Amino acid sequence: MKIAIVGTGYVGLVTGTCFAEMGTEVFCVDIDKNKIEKLKQGIIPIFEPGLDEMVERNHKAGRLQFTTDLSSILNEVDIVFSAVGTPPDEDGSADLKYVLDVARTVGQNLNKYMVIVTKSTVPVGTAKLVKKTIQDELNKRGLSDLKFDVASNPEFLKEGAAITDFMQPDRVVVGVESEEAKRLMEKLYKPFTLNNYRIIYTDIPSAEMIKYAANAMLATRISFMNDIANMCEIVGADVNMVRKGIGADARIGSKFLYAGCGYGGSCFPKDVKALIHTANKLGYKMQILEAVENVNEFQKNILFDKLMKYYNNDIKGKTIAVWGLAFKPKTDDMREAPSLVLIDRIIKAGGKVRAYDPVAMEEAKKHHLGDSVIYAKDIYDATLDADAILMVTEWNEFRLPTWEVIKKTMKKPVVFDGRNIYNKEEMNEIGFDYFGIGIK
Repeated sequence: MKIAIVGTGYVGLVTGTCFAEMGTEVFCVDIDKNKIEKLKQGIIPIFEPGLDEMVERNHKAGRLQFTTDLSSILNEVDIVFSAVGTPPDEDGSADLKYVLDVARTVGQNLNKYMVIVTKSTVPVGTAKLVKKTIQDELNKRGLSDLKFDVASNPEFLKEGAAITDFMQPDRVVVGVESEEAKRLMEKLYKPFTLNNYRIIYTDIPSAEMIKYAANAMLATRISFMNDIANMCEIVGADVNMVRKGIGADARIGSKFLYAGCGYGGSCFPKDVKALIHTANKLGYKMQILEAVENVNEFQKNILFDKLMKYYNNDIKGKTIAVWGLAFKPKTDDMREAPSLVLIDRIIKAGGKVRAYDPVAMEEAKKHHLGDSVIYAKDIYDATLDADAILMVTEWNEFRLPTWEVIKKTMKKPVVFDGRNIYNKEEMNEIGFDYFGIGIK
């Protein structure tokens, strides 16, 4: 079986590579010629653990190929996945330009039956737009009777664990509108069903909605716990104890109940905004999600506010060590990262920043931080003459540093822990002032 994956970002490249790993012949397509040439050379444009080895293995075996020309391979494949970006517009809506560009290319070159599958996260109703766009192009070519199907197969990949999520998922959601499309998708996923994949078939609008609803629920749990954490500090409670207590309730569960300095990344912020925007267009107000978004924006400022309070609202000339820049560990993704808000506010307040992240520093420089931040070689270099440490991203290597060494290199031994990975009593015994999130 042959398929095409259009878009070689996190979703497209991981999807194509994992399908190739299971024996499918895959063409990964991207309009970026430089990216495609690098992929042919084994140079991966993203940081994802284990992906580079898998790409190299399948490319050498001939199962994974790279091209910039969808039209040249379109009629060789049975399924085309659209995994292009859907960046948010200023109003929060998803920009479908690239999705519809793929649809137009398909319509302009299609000569046989196939299924066009949307893998990108898109608003409910996008499949109808894709189908209409393809049909309009076929009509222009005098091929109005040429049969094709559209489908929705949303991704549920966590950056840093994307390969595991694809190969061992909680579920696979496939939205179809014909038995023929369903049979083709079943054939594609058959090697995975032998490993007890749970595949849920739905109508297309439900599949499109499932992805948004899932991310919105997870974002809600994060913002809820951050709100609870802030209340805990006021009343003298410990959010870690509260988390354990409510997480023991089987109706709630323990996942996504960790307080912190806000969520970021390519999914939660974008999808929450898009769902709010879609509802507004339909005359409905997503009151809970609007609160979720507001809490998250507030939470991205929480470490800065604690820092300013500690130094009596004056950090001019002070050096602040920032541990972690990516929005989460095991990725170099800086999109909507809390560190961006934090560093911007420190610099505007007259502070200096020495930052370290195991993989995201080059990506951070693209976000206008290059001239304003000193990038350290490791966590110890970052704390040199620092007046405070702000722990922002909970990389494993940050969990057990040699605090005695760090204390000697700092001007002031104080830690603001944005992920609650340290123990307050232990830090105080070592001689550090310690401030977490939601901890009395």
